[in-house]
Amino acid sequence: YQYPLMFGLILAFCWCSLVCCSRIYMKKNSILDVIAGFLYAILILIVFHPVVDLIDNFNLTYKYAPLIIISLHLALGIFSFTLDTWSTSRGDTAQILGCGAGVACGSHVNYIMGLKLDPKKNTLPLSLSSLTVTVFGKAILRLLIGVIVLLLTKVAMKKATIPLACKIFRIPHDDVRKARQRMEVELPYRYITYGMVGFSLMFIVPCLFHFIGLS
Repeated sequence: YQYPLMFGLILAFCWCSLVCCSRIYMKKNSILDVIAGFLYAILILIVFHPVVDLIDNFNLTYKYAPLIIISLHLALGIFSFTLDTWSTSRGDTAQILGCGAGVACGSHVNYIMGLKLDPKKNTLPLSLSSLTVTVFGKAILRLLIGVIVLLLTKVAMKKATIPLACKIFRIPHDDVRKARQRMEVELPYRYITYGMVGFSLMFIVPCLFHFIGLS
């Protein structure tokens, strides 16, 4: 969408500030962690921004892209770091990687099936339309339906993956919280569950919107 540059900068600054402050407020990260993360994000942007289109084209068009994406994200989640004691950091990492893999695979399926869910390039940039009752109602309806589908996906996958992982690795699952402190349970649960959430976000939910006329 075409919008004023200052509006975009203010929105980005506010969003970034809220995320950083919430991490400190919840005592999940220190101020130094947040500063280092911010600088690291800038470094990632500088390195990857020139090749974003190349990576995106590979994810969409290469035949074996989903296999490579899933394998790479799994390897990053398993071998990125090891911990002597349990921490939420490992699960959070698997959650982010799983979601990213699901989004990439969902985009690949959309492309392979020829689903044109994005506007044509010659129509971009889109201009902001006037806010009417119909537009607002459709936006709220899309939000509610999308959130419900994603929540149902998360609950269903959680119910399936945790007992299955416990059974495979012979871990008692009477106490789910304790079982999730084991890497053998936490990583598959987070990766598979949020991988399916990401896939639903990019493929299932848009297809549902198209089917019911909310695209």
